[in-house]
Amino acid sequence: MIHPNRSPEEEYVTSESPEISVERNTGWIKQVSLAFPAFQNKNYKAYFSGQMVSLIGTWLQIVSQGWLVLQLTNSALQIGIIAALSTLPSLFLTLFGGVIVDQFPKRKILLATQTVSMILAFTLGILTLSGLVTVWMIGITAFLLGIVTAIDSPARQAFVSEIVTKEQLPSAIALNSGIFNAARVIGPSVAGLLIALIGAGGAFLVNGFSYIAVLIALIWMKVELPAERKKLHAIEAIKEGISYSFAHPIIRTLIIFTGVSSVFGWSYTTLMPLVAQNTFHLGAAGLGYMYAASGLGSLLATLLIATFSKKISPEIFILGGSILFAISLILFSYTSHLLIGLILLFLTGLGLLSQFAMMNTVIQSLVISEMRGRVISIYILMFIGLTPVGNIGAGWMAEHLGLGVTMRTGAVVILIFSSVILYYRNKIRIAYNLYKKKTKDQ
Repeated sequence: MIHPNRSPEEEYVTSESPEISVERNTGWIKQVSLAFPAFQNKNYKAYFSGQMVSLIGTWLQIVSQGWLVLQLTNSALQIGIIAALSTLPSLFLTLFGGVIVDQFPKRKILLATQTVSMILAFTLGILTLSGLVTVWMIGITAFLLGIVTAIDSPARQAFVSEIVTKEQLPSAIALNSGIFNAARVIGPSVAGLLIALIGAGGAFLVNGFSYIAVLIALIWMKVELPAERKKLHAIEAIKEGISYSFAHPIIRTLIIFTGVSSVFGWSYTTLMPLVAQNTFHLGAAGLGYMYAASGLGSLLATLLIATFSKKISPEIFILGGSILFAISLILFSYTSHLLIGLILLFLTGLGLLSQFAMMNTVIQSLVISEMRGRVISIYILMFIGLTPVGNIGAGWMAEHLGLGVTMRTGAVVILIFSSVILYYRNKIRIAYNLYKKKTKDQ
């Protein structure tokens, strides 16, 4: 490529010089910084690294937990119930978590939640390795972890807005989704191997150790304490957050659609252990490959958003992702060919996370800072808190109507509600473009 300030001859001489590798490396680093401005922030880089390790460990636990319950019960309903227990607290506590996040230093909150999560992971690992574990023990541990998550999730997302600039925020949100989905690729694949080598109990212990990385990052970071805020009455603060969210036509639409997608879309992942065993006749390693295929598609979605969000309107990602997910899931429900199944899982991950990541980006881009924790908690309530409904419903339908009917039903509902996003597409585009212009001018 010819540099705009050089003649072709100068460009040729430069390309032949020994220093070209250094120039190319520097140029590559600059390109990464331009594509992901959040990486210019030292605090965010430390947080990114710690979260990456920790989230890989979390996916070890998710996959190992589902596989262990399957081995103990061989029941789709039991798998759905345990998955629901891990997210049920979010249904009742996430809004209170948002109030806590808006009132106290987020780094201290995260230090506490990550430490408790580490202790729970070690506890489940020891119980499993000792041979004492039962389904109800797994359920209690999952429920306690869900309580922690109800506070941890809004704190993690809101914390990012405190350690990056406004210009870096869209990049940071996309990268956060990228961390989660890179972990979805790596974690399940590693989980399958670890279960085969050291069992589910060993995988739980590895997850416990993974929390150390994010704890070190949080301790190392130098974060300015936010200005002291007035004490909030929990119920009044929650009402204020709900009123703000649902008075805003765009945030309201996206939050409702998030809930619908969570119940009827995301719940398909709960059925994967059963699909792996009964449809594809796979073991733990095969289940890991299935999760990894979906995670790889999700990772690509976040990279596309981080790269093209300034060039492509958000409704393209939201509506296009919804349609891609639904069609891919319908086709997946009919196949018994593993390679085709993995390709379709890749596409479901690409579609679903294109939708979720862009909705999250738009919501955080529009919300005012003093309401961020509460609005994020409402988003998480719809995203995570409603998944117990989807998990239990999917488990019940799978046992009574079959896996295929269950997945196709969810996909059709997603297609129907996509029409809502289609109706609001112009408002989403205008509001998001106004935010980008405001950020650029500041």
